[in-house]
Amino acid sequence: MALNNRYDFMMLFDVENGNPNGDPDAGNAPRMDAESGYGYITDVCLKRKIRNYVELVKEGEPGYNILIKPDKSLNAKFTEAYEELHLETKKKGRNPDDVRMARDYMCRNYFDVRTFGAVMSTGDDPCGIVRGPVQMNFARSISPINIQDVTITRQARTTEDRKETGETEMGRKSVIPYALYRAEGYISAALANKLTGLSEEDVELLWTAIINMFENDHSAARGKMCMRKLYIFKHSNILGNCPSHLLFEKLTVKEKENVIPRSIDDYEIVMDTAMPEGVELIQKL
Repeated sequence: MALNNRYDFMMLFDVENGNPNGDPDAGNAPRMDAESGYGYITDVCLKRKIRNYVELVKEGEPGYNILIKPDKSLNAKFTEAYEELHLETKKKGRNPDDVRMARDYMCRNYFDVRTFGAVMSTGDDPCGIVRGPVQMNFARSISPINIQDVTITRQARTTEDRKETGETEMGRKSVIPYALYRAEGYISAALANKLTGLSEEDVELLWTAIINMFENDHSAARGKMCMRKLYIFKHSNILGNCPSHLLFEKLTVKEKENVIPRSIDDYEIVMDTAMPEGVELIQKL
């Protein structure tokens, strides 16, 4: 079913005593803007959690495969699309119609392709490039973050030589005592209808995945992560009734005075519910 409405959305989520998104360029410490001290989380990290949730609840169901995961190479999956469509594989001088058919196949069968898009133009059996109708910005912390390096001990040694130096050795993990993050996203009904076939059912699954993205992703390294708020702005038409930034500015989040934030209760969260004509506010959490 085609999308009849454009959507914009905002998420508020927090982390307690954890590392929500390690930076490989900084010893896997939590990502932080060096100039301002604010923390950030990449869109790729958030999309990974959505993919994992969808794969968990829709495993084996046609149309809900996940392309971006480490089970096999991407090019092998592209070749599978050609084989399923009974198209010649590894063909020189590829017919553009074959690529379009393969692209449409990938959109029909892979949830993350019709949602986030994908670059599938590699290998001998290319499936084109899909610009996804769902896009998200980096999440950014409401306050500057305080990264703490916690020293830990490990009793299990990896080699006999290292075991000879003692029964334990020291390690380190980087955590944030507490941080509240805000992320924003967009759903283009025009792109969905024109290219990927993202449906209303897919959008409802996306909201469910966002609400539950941390619930099946708990680990000691990430600490306690919780989705706190999900605000959805539903436009009355495909192209939208209001610029997204004006809607995002409806939400104000700021620290309460004279407190060091250690929970969401240490913030004042105010949503202006007066919406422009043609925009409906939906609060899922």
